Amino acid sequence: MTGLLSLTTFAPLVGVAVLLAVRALQGDNAKTDNLAKWIALATTLVTLALSVVLVAQFDAKNPGFQFVEDAAWFAGLHYRMGVDGISILFVLLTAFLLPICVIASWKSIDKRIVEYMICFLVLETLVVGVFCALDLILFYLFFEGGLVPMFLIIGIWGGKRRVYAAYKVFLYTLLGSVLMLAAILSMIAIAHTSSIPELMHYRFAPWLQTWLWLAFFASFAVKMPMWPVHTWLPDAHVEAPTAGSVILAGILLKMGGYGSLRFSLPMFPNASELFQPLVFALSAIAIVYTSLVAFRQTDIKKLIAYSSVAHMGFVTMGIFSGNVQGEQGAIFQMLSHGLISGALFLCVGVVYDRMHTREIAFYGGLTNRMPWYAATFMLFTMGNVGLPGTSGFVGEILTMTGTYQASTWTALVATMGVILSAVYALNLYRRVMFGDIVNPDLKTITDLDKREILIFAPLIIGTLVLGIYPNLIFNLTASSVDGLVGAWRAAVGG
Repeated sequence: MTGLLSLTTFAPLVGVAVLLAVRALQGDNAKTDNLAKWIALATTLVTLALSVVLVAQFDAKNPGFQFVEDAAWFAGLHYRMGVDGISILFVLLTAFLLPICVIASWKSIDKRIVEYMICFLVLETLVVGVFCALDLILFYLFFEGGLVPMFLIIGIWGGKRRVYAAYKVFLYTLLGSVLMLAAILSMIAIAHTSSIPELMHYRFAPWLQTWLWLAFFASFAVKMPMWPVHTWLPDAHVEAPTAGSVILAGILLKMGGYGSLRFSLPMFPNASELFQPLVFALSAIAIVYTSLVAFRQTDIKKLIAYSSVAHMGFVTMGIFSGNVQGEQGAIFQMLSHGLISGALFLCVGVVYDRMHTREIAFYGGLTNRMPWYAATFMLFTMGNVGLPGTSGFVGEILTMTGTYQASTWTALVATMGVILSAVYALNLYRRVMFGDIVNPDLKTITDLDKREILIFAPLIIGTLVLGIYPNLIFNLTASSVDGLVGAWRAAVGG
């Protein structure tokens, strides 16, 4: 046990303890609020540094779990932690986005700042824990625990309909997870272990796999979300504060895809093959339908939210394609989407903080007043539609290549989503950025300030570097993905 993984996971809670101590000593005042921001930023930066150390020490040639920690917990359960080539990248993505979220909230959040920063730090620990847990019960606790801080972030610091949106998020995801809990308890009772590595090699009866797969799928489909259980996401994004939307789109949606990679394929291979046509059908519908819905939106944030559902359709296609290209594409697409969608929501936050509206019709001609903002928004718009040279292109082309090998018609339908994404994204950009400034309120709007440039700079670099040199990701994931696909094919006799 090196302890490095636990240190990375629980480092944010040290920041929580410091925040509580500072408030206890100084009380609630402007000085405490300002100090809370710096403590939260320092804590997230330390967590990012620890995650970078993890990646630097990771052996990419080893397909198994590394940095493994295993200690007796209670009632026969174990505290098991570890990462492989798939999960370590999601740990890094989480740690990368949290400092950006803290800086993005620097001016926009002006009430209960200490509690707000505590919610984000607790959420970081719980999300990192999801990607590191190697025990079913521990995974479930982290997976469900993340609902609580997200519920508070939306319900307290959100928009006018924040309470409605917060309860909708909570109830949708909780309902799906109750079924997963029943499946987890059944698996432990049958296999006599809650160890994820052991269960990945345990073979449940094919008929039982069907029910277990459906129970897990109910939770993961809601979390991603897949059509038709996606309706909570647009409401959550519209009402959430900007940083909440970044975390929701950039990280929390990826927990569903990660769960499918970690559980559905290796533990229920026969059921995954059986339900492959169903997943392909739902994914294809999601890509086309939500792209069409996005085109009709009048709220910028809601448009990007529906775009996220469409892009997650590519992820589910790739995951259940059952080949290396599809799996690699799905993982890359999730990581790329975390950068690009997070950046797009931050772009919306920039103009919302100035004008306090997200209505598309309100804007127009912003290139005249905000050239740097227009260039930044253009880059991430191009990444969102999959322009070659951006990270969005690599994920989409690989997921479609992998899907084409498994289902030609699904891949062909999915290509319509690529065309439609260009239609709604470029139409949005044209309406907001080009033309003359007609609205007099926009004549005094200012361009990006230094803080906002600092926010976007790492996201721009990440989007371009991964688009130009995707092997940075593939070199880490190759061994784990090859092992996953090889085990799946061996189990189904393919």
